[in-house]
Amino acid sequence: MALSACFNVVASSNINISLPSFPFKFASLWPTNQKLKMGPLSVSPMGFGTWAWGNQLLWGYQESMDDDLQQIFNMAVDNGVNLFDTADSYGTGRFNGQSEKLLGKFIRDFREKKGSSREIVIATKFAAYPWRLTPGQFVNACRASLDRMQIEQIGIGQLHWSTANYAPFQELALWDGLVAMYDKGLVQAVGVSNYGPKQLLKIHDYLKERGVPLCSAQVQFSLLSIGEDQLEIKSICDSLGIRLIAYSPLGLGMLTGKYSPSKLPTGPRGLLFKQILPGLDPLLSSLRDIANKRRKTMSQVAINWCMCKGTIPIPGVKSITQAEENLGALGWRLSSDELLQLEYAAQQSPRRMIQNIFQTR
Repeated sequence: MALSACFNVVASSNINISLPSFPFKFASLWPTNQKLKMGPLSVSPMGFGTWAWGNQLLWGYQESMDDDLQQIFNMAVDNGVNLFDTADSYGTGRFNGQSEKLLGKFIRDFREKKGSSREIVIATKFAAYPWRLTPGQFVNACRASLDRMQIEQIGIGQLHWSTANYAPFQELALWDGLVAMYDKGLVQAVGVSNYGPKQLLKIHDYLKERGVPLCSAQVQFSLLSIGEDQLEIKSICDSLGIRLIAYSPLGLGMLTGKYSPSKLPTGPRGLLFKQILPGLDPLLSSLRDIANKRRKTMSQVAINWCMCKGTIPIPGVKSITQAEENLGALGWRLSSDELLQLEYAAQQSPRRMIQNIFQTR
């Protein structure tokens, strides 16, 4: 998610949005060792997002956090989580690319100490920078990510956003770059991020004609951002066999219950929370009610809702406490009544987040 999007995400929800439930099977237990197919890969029902790893501006990253981040990574893998989402743009200032560097280091250290060869899937995103104008330049971006992580092949290579809204001439070159990195074996699969329904169908067909399956589509998807576009994207993904990866499943932290209009986070997030939180009482109350009955946390309920909707959420994590909490979203499922209660409460909340400003139609 681009930082600039954080200041353009408040929308009124006076319009009554229909929230149909997606068909899915209920189960009494969702074990953490369960794996889902994502193209040629097998991934956990939940992954971990690493946007905060290296980001000083928004998330207060410091190098002193690296030991804890290694423990978080080890804890995740030990508990069955094998999907880690990153990007070549994650990391601010001198820490540019730090998220990828740390992930590569953590994988090496984990395997050396544990002697484990279990599958770890790295899904990294390549930024559609204005100077990446040719397929070759996009392939070079992929090679640079491989060098930073010191790995031979990336699990999922993703186009971070579409340029269709502002530089449509660049779009086909980026798509051809995805084809080239797949054909060269630099990535096992390809995906997209921040693509709306129309562009998602276009790139799916374009790649299919060239023998490249579209493995995943990543969008902001949560109780705070659910709307017609998200539901349409999910429907398209289901019909085409594309896995939907849900980023910001906790609404940047607004659905955790840790903040209020009188208790805001520091930095840029505080400005955003100040605008949205006063309108979230119905949703937060419903999350709290279900969490108390379930003996879970609000975060765990919000993440579990995403999984029940057939998405793979990738909550961000920067502390051991957060990692432990996120893992508690696995191994159980909300009931159909609880899902309806949450979705009704989301409708009744007069404020919500809209998609990233780079999101296309």
